[in-house]
Amino acid sequence: MPYQALARKWRPRTFSEIVGQEHVVRALTHAIEFDRMHHAYLFTGTRGVGKTTIARILAKALNCEGRKTYDPCGECVICREVDEGRFVDLIEVDAASRTKVEDTRDLLENVQYAPSRGRYKVYLIDEVHMLSGHSFNALLKTLEEPPPHIKFLLATTDPQKIPVTVLSRCLQFSLKRLTPDQIRSQMEEILRRENIEYEANAVRLLARAAEGSMRDGLSLLDQAIVHGGGRLREADISLMLGTVARQPVFELLSALSEGDAAALLRHIEQMAEHTPNFADVLQQILIVLHHASLAQWVPEAIRREDDADRIIDLASRIGAEDLQLFYQIGLIGQRDLPLAPDPRSGFEMVMLRMLAFRPATTSADARSGVDTAPPRKSELPKATRPVDTRPAPAPVQADPRTTPVPVKNEIDAERAPQTGSPHDWHELIRAMGISGLTRELANNCVLQDLDEKSCILALDPQHAHLRVSRVEANLEKALRDYFRSPLKLTIKIEAPGRETPATLIQREKEERQRNAEIEIEQDENVRALKERFDARIVPGSTKPLD
Repeated sequence: MPYQALARKWRPRTFSEIVGQEHVVRALTHAIEFDRMHHAYLFTGTRGVGKTTIARILAKALNCEGRKTYDPCGECVICREVDEGRFVDLIEVDAASRTKVEDTRDLLENVQYAPSRGRYKVYLIDEVHMLSGHSFNALLKTLEEPPPHIKFLLATTDPQKIPVTVLSRCLQFSLKRLTPDQIRSQMEEILRRENIEYEANAVRLLARAAEGSMRDGLSLLDQAIVHGGGRLREADISLMLGTVARQPVFELLSALSEGDAAALLRHIEQMAEHTPNFADVLQQILIVLHHASLAQWVPEAIRREDDADRIIDLASRIGAEDLQLFYQIGLIGQRDLPLAPDPRSGFEMVMLRMLAFRPATTSADARSGVDTAPPRKSELPKATRPVDTRPAPAPVQADPRTTPVPVKNEIDAERAPQTGSPHDWHELIRAMGISGLTRELANNCVLQDLDEKSCILALDPQHAHLRVSRVEANLEKALRDYFRSPLKLTIKIEAPGRETPATLIQREKEERQRNAEIEIEQDENVRALKERFDARIVPGSTKPLD
């Protein structure tokens, strides 16, 4: 038999086979089961989402001789004739090629006659918005009061061009774009049934390139199978689509997390040899950054990703604030990329911008020495900053809520931080030099007990999602390395009972903000502007200087 395109071969033939569009399928199947069928349906949506397919399945279900539930049997003569496109009572019309009013009148001449074989005579008009105004007027009367044996199924990609008089006489269903996961799942099922070898990341690239259209996705799948010689490999698909594979993206982000500008530019140069679409590269970076941020807050959300281990590793090496900043810079860079002299230079500037900027350090971080950015291998030129001549902030009076827990035995006293004791948990976090998700976990705990063999922490239940086995192991290793002792870390999920370092940092940040707002309100120049020009301070515009 001649080869049949995958989009035609695997076209759904029953409601149960339709991917996505559950809201439409549910309404139609209930209408069939309870015999509450309307005389006119309008299916809208972008290309390749299933408008005509659902209309054909509905026409088949209405006339099926062996139907027991809402799905057509697929075996009776009528079902086979509909699938083969030769059922006489299903009149399919392409409105794009029959726009004249004479064509519509010819079409409606036979409406009064009963169906030849089936229960209903079904008119399926595709791209109905292409009909002329006179054609819609000719259709309107029949659409309003059709004979009982007539059903109209209309499909369009542009419902705004359909007169409201027609819209008001139809039940309208808006079909959604399919998600990449839905398209990927269907592609993988087809590839398994076709016995074609594939790589999961290759199918993921195709699903994303389909842009919500199952038909476009299956057409790309056909092309990819031929391109890869009967196999789907990520490298081949990337070459076909003009995109890059995931590995170079992780290499770029790894260099970014280490602050290595030379390695970053070297990876971009290697990537440029394959003439990629740098806008797509930036989009993939944003996708990985998004998944890494999810891994920091809800690790279970990315467990199904094939690159879950690499994403979790990346999330543990980049701070949460840095991730958010990188993502925001990437979004803005995606907008500005077409304005660059050439795509590569624009992409390089976006990546260097991620290196050059860092989240602002709060006053609490500055006093405690907490580093809010990953370590950097290469020193970047530092921008000139005005010298802060203000007096140093007054020491903060000790809060009884943050009283350190007594230690059973001193552990390697020479390793104690210079500004505190080994059992001052906030100072200990700083002294260990941890960062990223490991620091987030530590900052939301309080120290309950510490000796040569064990360290017991209490984690606020509101932040229980931070307790990931990999991150907990990193914190335990940091403690062992610092104290040079094989102690065991135990983290309990319970109310801390005292202020955590994270709460302390946030409280001091809020105090700095309040002080800045008070200082601005009392400034003589600001008062003069308010009195003379009736000026006002925009809420949220005041920020501390350090």
